[in-house]
Amino acid sequence: MDVVAEDTQQNAKGGGKDKKGSFWRELPVLIVVALVLALLIKSFVVQAFYIPSESMENTLLKNDRVLVNKLVYRVRDIERGDVVVFSGVDSWGGEAEYEEPSNPIAAFFRWVGTAFGVVPGEKDYIKRVIGVPGDTVKCCDAEGRISVNGVPLNEKSYLYPGDVPSISDFKIVVPDDRLWVMGDHRAVSLDSRAHGGDPGGGTIPIGQVIGRAFVIVWPFDRAAILPIPDTFDQPALHAAQAASGAAPLLLGFTMAFPLVALRRRIRVRR
Repeated sequence: MDVVAEDTQQNAKGGGKDKKGSFWRELPVLIVVALVLALLIKSFVVQAFYIPSESMENTLLKNDRVLVNKLVYRVRDIERGDVVVFSGVDSWGGEAEYEEPSNPIAAFFRWVGTAFGVVPGEKDYIKRVIGVPGDTVKCCDAEGRISVNGVPLNEKSYLYPGDVPSISDFKIVVPDDRLWVMGDHRAVSLDSRAHGGDPGGGTIPIGQVIGRAFVIVWPFDRAAILPIPDTFDQPALHAAQAASGAAPLLLGFTMAFPLVALRRRIRVRR
């Protein structure tokens, strides 16, 4: 019995060493699998983004990290008031300057940092949607407010303290499949107003939108949800949008009646 007990103890000790060795052999595989899963989630579901400039203060501060929902616009349209991240590749110039990595290793780590929201993306932007396709966005009315389809916006809840809605006047009808976007810190934001000479008159393609920023996750003491401000819930604003959407249908009915009447006359003559 003593021999059996001794053998059992030795096997137990040996098994512990095997488990430790197995863990270290499997660790690189676990790391690779974790990275692959993280990249898949980042590519298709949610991604962290780094805030590189002051253009969205005080809603978002420089060096904040936000999570961006990349699925939401597959189930609903982009709405006025949404804070969106979009790509400015081949269109907008950067609001912040970055040095190119000096070697391939540095470039790799920069790519990893960008993918996980540790460093800013060179051509990614974050702004608030003010106008959606078909909207007439205008500044400014007699009280200095921006209006959408004739409905003035009260932007005090998110506009940077001391900023006016815009120091320059503008009026644009947002083209199909594009958005009019602005930063909350209007005095420093190079937003749609600064790109009036670009294709689309400063608007951005909806196809370039990466997703909706919905929560601040870093620093922890600033963690907060990013809701749509109440000013975009005005019934008059939605009524104007509904009327705009109904216009093609009404026009279709208007054109249909003469065609039906003409068809009846042709039948009667026959």
